[in-house]
Amino acid sequence: MARKPATIAIHSGLNQDTQFGCVVPPIYLSSTYNFTEYNQPRVHDYSRRGNPGRDMVQNALAELEGGAGAVVTSSGMSAIHLLCTTFLNPGDWIVAPHDCYGGSYRLFDSQSKRGAYNVIFVDQSDETALKAALAKAPKLVLIETPSNPLLRIVDIQHIAELAHQSGALVAVDNTFLSPVLQQPLSLGADFVIHSCTKYLNGHSDVVAGTVIAKDPQQAEELAWWANNIGVTGGAFDSYLLLRGIRTLAPRILLQQKNAQEIVNYLINQPLVKKLYYPALADHTGHEIAKRQQKGFGAMLSFELAGDETIIRRFLAALELFTLAESLGGVETLISHTATMTHAGMTPAARAKAGITDELLRISVGIEDSQDLIADLENAFRIVTQG
Repeated sequence: MARKPATIAIHSGLNQDTQFGCVVPPIYLSSTYNFTEYNQPRVHDYSRRGNPGRDMVQNALAELEGGAGAVVTSSGMSAIHLLCTTFLNPGDWIVAPHDCYGGSYRLFDSQSKRGAYNVIFVDQSDETALKAALAKAPKLVLIETPSNPLLRIVDIQHIAELAHQSGALVAVDNTFLSPVLQQPLSLGADFVIHSCTKYLNGHSDVVAGTVIAKDPQQAEELAWWANNIGVTGGAFDSYLLLRGIRTLAPRILLQQKNAQEIVNYLINQPLVKKLYYPALADHTGHEIAKRQQKGFGAMLSFELAGDETIIRRFLAALELFTLAESLGGVETLISHTATMTHAGMTPAARAKAGITDELLRISVGIEDSQDLIADLENAFRIVTQG
């Protein structure tokens, strides 16, 4: 019987200890494991290659996304780097979104300049531009939907079909929604990527990433390269990640509810020039989001009317919105995109992606929504009063 994500999240790794009967698995901190005899290693021989705790969380992630196998890495960026290292060679092309996460943009741009592979950044909602990029016969197409930070939505199934026709593999960064709200492998993707630092862990105390493969052979290739280049996640991080996953479903559903209430407030706020959230009927990707997602998530962005002085005063007036990078934790965060998460992009690249200097991104937490709205109301009042 196929289990739902909330059940998978709770039961992964439980009751597997045969020595003491621990319900919750212990932390396996040993770096090395003895051989039973000459040339007879156990299942694990060295923790860079394999760790019992990391095995458990990898199995959980693979099951949550409906994949054949997963590799947990030291960060979300190392997960993307692992995918590219495994499947791209010099001269190969990767097609990436023009508005992708700033760290991803920086990685692809810097690696292409070194000759590791070639990259083309394209607006994947533009059919003509996308087909022109696919005409280069790329080896890999990366999809990020909803995008960071403008929450743009693209059709995973449609792009995957086009990409496969051109001979490309397809990877989807599913960090913003998690497998509770979107499952890209079921829509035609070959790989799913997460920064596990975000919703999967959910408590802003772990840095980790994962690549999940649909094909068992490709999952084995990823595991081999992860060990080879040494990007696998540590034992304690794996333990904390598995613990965080257990509350993934209730956390993200409450965060989504709070986000919708904040959006309803911001719609009527005069200092909000433009609001980005896929649940809005006038959002360009609204219908696609309804079709391929199980919810609209807890990330939103808006452009604040005013100059840098106004933005500084607004951010300084907030008490419950922490000015910080990252997202997906139980606490609400706000970031200024141009100087924080996307500072690695040139001003020209940000402008092409539609990222203005007035853009603010919010990762909504699990606080009481009315307290969050009151905090926003106070900040807007301070800015308005001058």
